Amino acid sequence: MQLDYDYIICGGGISGLLLSTKLSQDPNQSKKSILLIDPVFPKNENDRTLCFWDNKNTIWDEIIKSKWDNVFFNSDNFNKTLDLGSLNYKMLSSSEFYNYSNSLIKNNNNIDVLNSNVLSYKDNKTHCNVKTSNNIFTCSKVFNSIMDWEEVKTNTKYPLLIQHFEGWVIKTENDSFDPKKATFMDFSIKQNQLTQFMYILPFSKTEALVEYTLFSKDLLESHKYETAIKKYLNSSNINKYKIISKESGKIPMTCFPFFKKNSENILNIGSAGGWSKPSTGYTFKNIDKHTTRIVDFLKKDVSFKKFMSKDRFWFYDLIFLDVLFYKNHLGKKLFTDMFRKNNSKTIFKFLDNKSNFIEEFKIMLSFPKSLFLTAVLNRLFKGI
Repeated sequence: MQLDYDYIICGGGISGLLLSTKLSQDPNQSKKSILLIDPVFPKNENDRTLCFWDNKNTIWDEIIKSKWDNVFFNSDNFNKTLDLGSLNYKMLSSSEFYNYSNSLIKNNNNIDVLNSNVLSYKDNKTHCNVKTSNNIFTCSKVFNSIMDWEEVKTNTKYPLLIQHFEGWVIKTENDSFDPKKATFMDFSIKQNQLTQFMYILPFSKTEALVEYTLFSKDLLESHKYETAIKKYLNSSNINKYKIISKESGKIPMTCFPFFKKNSENILNIGSAGGWSKPSTGYTFKNIDKHTTRIVDFLKKDVSFKKFMSKDRFWFYDLIFLDVLFYKNHLGKKLFTDMFRKNNSKTIFKFLDNKSNFIEEFKIMLSFPKSLFLTAVLNRLFKGI
């Protein structure tokens, strides 16, 4: 294996793999030498679900598992089915994504893969070094997708919530689901002073992914996720079922300025780059968008320090997270107010960072004014 490359990608998760595939498909980048470093490659197990809303026709439609024209929101004394109009809510299984990306990577002779851990990386201005347990590699650009959880946890300026979850794909003996709509959030479960809800992606009347999700400061003991799912299924009169598969995970919900860690030649990507939507945890669509931007950005040959910056949506997320961090028990009310008082088009444009000021003002009016005004003032005092 050579020791010098054009690009090195640290971490073969979703962002690392997707960037590799897009570089291999671009005529200007496909001949660049690339090293992808990850302890496990190729990945092929179905270890996570990738969900996003997008136009009804996208490049992912050939490999998505399911899609829905409607999503359902449920809370105490309020429920609403939202017609997504020109959008679909889509589900892509990680195994299908891995098969897609693995095939493209293996067929590109300019991409090498090293099964190892990245110990460190450094920008030396004229070149970068990446150190593994056995070698030190050089390159012109580094893309890092390895999340430093401790750095984010220990900072005091930007609070960290964790979206953590366990999901089961189950098959029931009787018809139990409506395959025409996905349950986006079901807040009917007891909150226990936290923000927690159930999430259902039905594939048929008898098969679905049922997931227990929390936005909170700490993870639960492993058995509590299982208990919550069983209790929810029992309350829904779903007693006879077979568990096909399980998944679990955690996603950072924070406005920590990851982009400040970008250097001239090192770019943090994926959750390590702040690409997870801070207020919701949705990540895949941002990865898709930003990896496309990277391919175009490389043609300009400018500093990676200019790739990301703060915008008004970052500030909206910051204030929302401040409220949820200090008053986590209010999550159910805040999401319920937003869905009760706004139409689906406005909500999903806002969550996609594509809304205008008038639409954003309508969203803001959904929430308790004194609560958010206090949060804004506290944040301005603490610093942005």
